[in-house]
Amino acid sequence: MADESTKAKPPAKRGGSALISKENRRTVAGLSIGALVAVFAVLNLDEVQVNWIVGTVSTPLIVVIGITFLLGAVLGWIAHAARGRRRRRERRAESRDG
Repeated sequence: MADESTKAKPPAKRGGSALISKENRRTVAGLSIGALVAVFAVLNLDEVQVNWIVGTVSTPLIVVIGITFLLGAVLGWIAHAARGRRRRRERRAESRDG
């Protein structure tokens, strides 16, 4: 008979019940969205007319999609950072008052 100390033990459970951490979920979501945008952009290689206030430019649609995606990502990051700063400022004010 095997000694108790030599028996295989089940792997120790990690803290929390989530299978994937919040940070990993965000990474997977970001990579998935980026992959979808890349596939969408590659499928749309046609030339399009982009109308600006001062004129019109002919450019591949993939460039328009890429620039639009990047601008949206940057604006989202700026909004997220501003929200985080505001929350930190509110928490500091509450901790001083309380």
